[in-house]
Amino acid sequence: MNPYSVAPAKEKSVTTTTPVPQKSGLVLFWAVTFTTTFAFWLVAIALGGSAMSSPTVILYLLGGFGPVFGAIAVRVRRARRSQPAPTHTVRLRLTARLLWVLPLLVLASATVLAAALLAELLGGPAISFTAGQSLIATAGGPVPFFVSMLVAGPLAEEPGWRGTAYPRLRASMSSLQAGLLLGVIWAVWHLPLFFISGTVQAAFGLVSWSGLLFTLSVIPMALLTCYAYERAGVAASIAVHLGVNATMALLSVNSPITQASILVVQFLVAITLLARQRERQAARPVDMAHG
Repeated sequence: MNPYSVAPAKEKSVTTTTPVPQKSGLVLFWAVTFTTTFAFWLVAIALGGSAMSSPTVILYLLGGFGPVFGAIAVRVRRARRSQPAPTHTVRLRLTARLLWVLPLLVLASATVLAAALLAELLGGPAISFTAGQSLIATAGGPVPFFVSMLVAGPLAEEPGWRGTAYPRLRASMSSLQAGLLLGVIWAVWHLPLFFISGTVQAAFGLVSWSGLLFTLSVIPMALLTCYAYERAGVAASIAVHLGVNATMALLSVNSPITQASILVVQFLVAITLLARQRERQAARPVDMAHG
């Protein structure tokens, strides 16, 4: 890091597929995701090099794609068995993606910025973009910076966590339950990063307030990305993930006060969005009945 239902029918852009009675490969997804990720990251730990230098950087990046490997395994098996996609899979047309992706990205970034301002008012560090500007310069400019932020995190993880695991969890859980469970699993998945030199997690330290707050903050971020997925599919969850990661990197968030503020703000925003979504779901049959 660096956190639903389908959109209303009137948008005419979201479609769901027919139900899949079996568990649709969740066990396979967990097995492939954790096996591949932990295998790469444990070797990286054994090598002892920095995550920013070769050859450790290669293992570090490949490990981050564990969720994508898991997603591929599930989809290959589903194709061989000619199974339909899960009921809660969200598919959107391009126009709908354009309508939702940018606002959700801005919202995600705003939660971090608002929390940083709140932390400053509470006595935390003042907001500064100095470290962020240095980070952009090190990356080679704004474009390489955002491309690296997009690949190492959002693109490497969202097709798996939200695009594959989440709709399958929703088969037997509410949006909130599925998001919370996925958040806990996502937090556990990050743990090896605390032992790879050069990562943000290693700089925090596992046994520290910053390390604890980072681990806990994965949960509300998961709720936000799951909400985004139900609004506009994987493209939207990628946007939220990118917005949070990039803003935290640009602000160089490392103060426990700021981390705690982000955790609280994102949790409140996620719960509010989920509550409003639940209200829309409850009202939809009534609207249809009177339509």
